[in-house]
Amino acid sequence: MRMDDYRESDNIEDRRGGGGIGRGGVGIGGIVLALVISYFTGINPMTLLGIMEQTPLARQEAPVAHKPPANDETALFVSKVLASTEDVWNQTFREAGRQYENPKLVLFTGATPTACGTGQAAMGPFYCPGDHKVYIDLAFYRELKDRFRAPGEFAQAYVVAHEVGHHVQNLLGIADQVHKARQRVSEREANALSVRMELQADCLAGVWGKRTDTMKQVLEPGDLEAALTAASAIGDDRLQQQAQGRIVPESFTHGSSEQRVRWFRRGFETGDMNQCNTFKTDRL
Repeated sequence: MRMDDYRESDNIEDRRGGGGIGRGGVGIGGIVLALVISYFTGINPMTLLGIMEQTPLARQEAPVAHKPPANDETALFVSKVLASTEDVWNQTFREAGRQYENPKLVLFTGATPTACGTGQAAMGPFYCPGDHKVYIDLAFYRELKDRFRAPGEFAQAYVVAHEVGHHVQNLLGIADQVHKARQRVSEREANALSVRMELQADCLAGVWGKRTDTMKQVLEPGDLEAALTAASAIGDDRLQQQAQGRIVPESFTHGSSEQRVRWFRRGFETGDMNQCNTFKTDRL
């Protein structure tokens, strides 16, 4: 991908090396609270601070975020990809008479607090609708290359674009509708709704790919194939076959390799988010 001339996003939170979860310690707010309690109760504030350091609330405070180092090439690339999604979706929403809200992207290592609970690197990249943030441990890109055999910058960009696709769904109210619908149906039906949700995010990632290339001509030969390889590599059927030696379609939550490739390609070929309505089609 030709991203050298692309701007960096201002919406990156780098929590790596910022404390993680479980390090303890009380922030300035906790100190003030201890002093107030001490004033009214007469308890030694140092005693109160010692108690507060042992509470789950103190241990779950989010690390201080900062900008990624200038020499961190992977973080710089992710920042530019996020900027490209901002440009694409701001323009797309304007064309539809809507207002787009840029999400934040959080870089973390191992685990980090989120509005959706503790985020774990083992979960892979994810989006939290509660705080409008995308979370990614950049170690996932090594796994994408080594375990899933899906190298290449456009494959990495696809991962970010897919999670931003979930943010688009959230802004449009789709995520909330699906969440409510899943609570009213069986587990099998809920899984089927999740598949439609994920395939739509794949399609929206394809729309981003098409539109950002139209804006900036960022794609190079082989880039599209890299993204399609990544989409195929993380299909439920392939992951289940690798993990347990058999495929259980009714337990799918993201879609098969063929489905993920087809919906990403649909978004990429049309560049039209209206072509991504996976909830009104009989053939996924």
